[in-house]
Amino acid sequence: MLFWRVPAPNEAMLISGSKRQVQDTQFRIVTGHGSFVLPVKQKARMLSLALREAEIAEECVTQQGIRLTVRAVTVFKVGDDAVSIANAARRFLAEQDRMEELVGRIFAGHLRSIVGGLTVEQIIRERDRVAQEVKAASHSEMEKLGIVVDALQIQEIEDATGYINNLAAPHAAAVASQARIAAARADQEAAEREQQAAALKAEYERDTSIKRAGFQAETEQVRARASQAGPLAEAKASQDVIEEQTALAERQAMLAAQRLEAEVRRPADAEAYRQRTLAQAQADANTARALSLREGNQELLAANRVVEVLPELADAAAKGLAESNLTVLNGTDGVNEMAAGLVGQGMTILNSLQGRTGSTGAPAGRDQDDAAKKLNRAA
Repeated sequence: MLFWRVPAPNEAMLISGSKRQVQDTQFRIVTGHGSFVLPVKQKARMLSLALREAEIAEECVTQQGIRLTVRAVTVFKVGDDAVSIANAARRFLAEQDRMEELVGRIFAGHLRSIVGGLTVEQIIRERDRVAQEVKAASHSEMEKLGIVVDALQIQEIEDATGYINNLAAPHAAAVASQARIAAARADQEAAEREQQAAALKAEYERDTSIKRAGFQAETEQVRARASQAGPLAEAKASQDVIEEQTALAERQAMLAAQRLEAEVRRPADAEAYRQRTLAQAQADANTARALSLREGNQELLAANRVVEVLPELADAAAKGLAESNLTVLNGTDGVNEMAAGLVGQGMTILNSLQGRTGSTGAPAGRDQDDAAKKLNRAA
């Protein structure tokens, strides 16, 4: 519509010429909605409610008489309530572009006053305190102007006389000294760590060399044992062959000794004993025959004659058995047993005749029994 005016969201529309007034203002304040503005009878002006920023750079003299240049920045805006808008409209409506300058001057005056009551050290350490005091001191004036201060911050403090630099010089020197000491300690620690690393590296290389030498020695030993394995195996095999041959020779010698014992010595001993026994039996028979002749007993004589020829019969029987193709168990021992059996039978016949004739040749008979026993034992 032609006469319908709407302010921006960050603007307040001031309509003058209307009879309706609010809180004794000469104009009507419209924000957030539109309104009719009657031509000729009414006039509408816009007041910005946007956020504004004012920079302050003021030379101040501290409590100690040190001249400083303090730079600050403040952020402010026209208040949203009707009273603030009305107050700001009355003072800045025609000079809205100069609002930052005017507000900055007000803050500069309070800043100069606050800094004058403080020392340089307090200003440096307590910047927030300075800002809050300036803000609090200008609060009533800002309220009258319809200004709301959102923030005030001290940005920079310049010292043309060098007081701040001199003030910081001892601390800077101490800090520089500590920095050099810290750098020297860092260099020393770095050197120590490098030495430790070099020592560890040398120790590792030494251990590695020792282990490599050990492995090489073990390898050489294994290689040497492997090269000697063949000759050792051959020597062991030769030794085993020699031991087996020695054992075989011993067994052969033992077998030969046993064979000699069985085939030569024992038959020779048996033959010698048999000869001695037969000689003893022959002597006993001769004695018995002499007694028989002296007593005239013919049967006994005949028996004695049989006894006399028994050794010859035994020899003939043994020889015949030995030359025959018959196999006699126990070999030579079996032949001797057979010869002894013949002699024993002859002696039995002789004893029987002596007992039947009652010959006194009993002693001869006992001798013949003894001879037969001797033959049996020899067998």
